[in-house]
Amino acid sequence: MENEHKASEPSQSLIAAYIKGFDGIKRTRLEEIYTLIKAEAPGAQEKISYDMPTFFLNENLVHFAAQAKHLGFYPTSSGIAAFEAELGPYCHSKGAVQFPYEEALPEALIRRMVRFRIQEIETRKNAKNRKK
Repeated sequence: MENEHKASEPSQSLIAAYIKGFDGIKRTRLEEIYTLIKAEAPGAQEKISYDMPTFFLNENLVHFAAQAKHLGFYPTSSGIAAFEAELGPYCHSKGAVQFPYEEALPEALIRRMVRFRIQEIETRKNAKNRKK
């Protein structure tokens, strides 16, 4: 009987469960970036990949994760390259950018990076479909 009750409860997303594992500013920043990405990519699947919250749209769109001293955002190497000039104030590498917890997230930049990745994936998908 108990299992039947559990089955009827709404399921929690894997990303929501990940976020609930944190407190304070880490949880706040995770919730903020999750909301931003979800707003820009409402049709993307949510999953955990490489132990990180991931949005998937025919392929991995972006990842994000709580790190010890920053929020990691992983828009792939193409996403970093396309916005290199705007990432100057943030520590970044070929495929990742670090947003310090004590600073507000650069919401407009994150939104543009997600939209860029969606467009990139759609362009690649359309080119592949034309070849068929």
